[in-house]
Amino acid sequence: MQTVQKVMKVFVTRRIPQEGMKILSQAGVCKVSLWDSDEPVPRTELLKGVDGAHGILCMLSDKIDAEILDAAGPNLKVISTLSVGFDHLAINEIKKRGIRVGYTPDVLTDATAELTVALLLATARRLPEGVEEVKNGGWSSWKPLWLCGYGLSGSTVGVIGLGRIGMAIARRMKPFGVKRLLYSGRTAKAHAAEVDGEFVPLDTLVSESDFVVVSCSLTPETQGLCDKAFFGKMKNTAVFVNTSRGAVVNQEDLYQALTSGQIAAAGLDVTTPEPLPTDHPLLTLKNCVVLPHIGSATYSTRGTMADLSAHNLLAGLQGTDMPSELTF
Repeated sequence: MQTVQKVMKVFVTRRIPQEGMKILSQAGVCKVSLWDSDEPVPRTELLKGVDGAHGILCMLSDKIDAEILDAAGPNLKVISTLSVGFDHLAINEIKKRGIRVGYTPDVLTDATAELTVALLLATARRLPEGVEEVKNGGWSSWKPLWLCGYGLSGSTVGVIGLGRIGMAIARRMKPFGVKRLLYSGRTAKAHAAEVDGEFVPLDTLVSESDFVVVSCSLTPETQGLCDKAFFGKMKNTAVFVNTSRGAVVNQEDLYQALTSGQIAAAGLDVTTPEPLPTDHPLLTLKNCVVLPHIGSATYSTRGTMADLSAHNLLAGLQGTDMPSELTF
C-alpha cells in the first residue's frame, strides 16, 4: 500500500529572491505561505502566519521569540533565517524545543567586506559632502584645503573581530598601502599572518588606529562596546566604521564624539533602531555617513542567500543534513 506523504506548511515572512521561492515550490514537500511584500510582516500577521507551521523562513528584522514559537505550535521543526546574524532569534527557547536553525554565513562575506571598504572611503574622503557641493552650487574653484579628508596609505587600521568578514575586510585593506593592521578579539587568529595582522588589546587598537572598523558579533560583551570611554581613547583624526550590529555602538556617545571633535568622522551601515528615524541627531552631521543596512545588497549575494535559506529549510523539514546549520 502506498503511503501518502504529508505536505508540510512553511511560512516565509517576506518576498525573497526567486532563486529561493523556486526551490521551495519545486520541492514537493511543503506548501508555502508568503507575506508578499518587501516590507516587514506586522507582528499580528506573523503570529497568524506561523500558526501550525512546520518551517519558518524569516529575516533579521523578524523577532522570533517564545510567543511566535507558541503560535507555531508543536509542528515547528525548523527556522531558516536569511541572514548571518541570529540575535533576533530566542536561541534558548528554540534549543529547549528541539527546533533546528539554518543561517547564511560565508555567502555574504565578500559583499559585506566590499561595502565596508566603500563606506570607509566615502566617510574618510568625504564623498557624500562632495556630491552635495556639486549639486548645490558649492563647487566654485579648486581650493587647497577644501573637502580634504584622510587616506589609507601609510595608516594604521584596527579591525575589531577578525572573523570571516573581518578577515575579508583586512585582505582588502592591504593593497591600499596600510602600514599596520591591528585586530582585537577573544583570541589571536592564525590566519591573521596572511595580512600581517597584530593581535593587540582593544585599548591599544582604539588609541593607535587611524581607522577603527567594527566587525564583531553582537553578544552581551559587545553590546554598547563603543561608548564614551571608547571614543575618548580614539585619535581626533580617526575615522570610525561599523558594519556589524547597531547595538555595539552607543549612538548618543558617538554623536557627542563627532560634534565635540573627539573623532573625525563615522560611517555606519547598521543602527539602533533600523530604520533610523529621519530626525535622528546623527543625520544632521556632515561627518557621519549612514547607510540603510545594505552590506550584503548585491543581486548575486541576495540570490545565493535565498537559495541557501531554502535548502536549509527543506533539510530541516526532511530531517537531513543542513547545508549551513547553526549549532548551539
